[in-house]
Amino acid sequence: MIKLFDMWDLTGVSVNDPGIRKYINLKPIILPRVFGRPQSKRFGKSEVNIVERLVNKLGVSGHRGKKHKFTSGRNIGKSQMAMNAVIKSFQIIEKKTNKNPVQVLVNAIENTSPRGEITVIEYGGTRHPKSVDVSPQRRVDLSLRWLSQGAAQRTIKKKRTLSQALAQEIMDAASGNKCFSFSKKTDMERQAAASR
Repeated sequence: MIKLFDMWDLTGVSVNDPGIRKYINLKPIILPRVFGRPQSKRFGKSEVNIVERLVNKLGVSGHRGKKHKFTSGRNIGKSQMAMNAVIKSFQIIEKKTNKNPVQVLVNAIENTSPRGEITVIEYGGTRHPKSVDVSPQRRVDLSLRWLSQGAAQRTIKKKRTLSQALAQEIMDAASGNKCFSFSKKTDMERQAAASR
């Protein structure tokens, strides 16, 4: 039986949200590191394991839009450090919740993926905000981005390590508690509902 990092079994992990089920890859893999090979084709990132996509997001968690608001310093671009942080955070999650940490991650992604957002329509020289549905691929991308940004934000000027912050962010998002990623989702959906 193939286990993730030779520790966690992926066969029992299930995705309850039918909209994003196709875009969360849970194929059994020992080391989630394919160096982006599937991404050369369209929508190829949905073939990359969801844990590897989380590891890839941790490396650039300092970006907010096009600006680099804060930096994680010496950890930027080092995938092994990000992978070790994910392994340690999964161990913390397993110890605190007694559940499969990959299932907790999938639940966190389901809870923090937005269903609606705003786009700007220009008509006759005026710009109007318009509410639109979010595609499933973008829902997963936004959720992973907010989880990594929330974890990085919890480490600024604190004694908490990245693995502890990531574990807490994932557990809070999975249970629906107040956290960075959950508040970003609710803000986006509230703005979309107001501009209908």
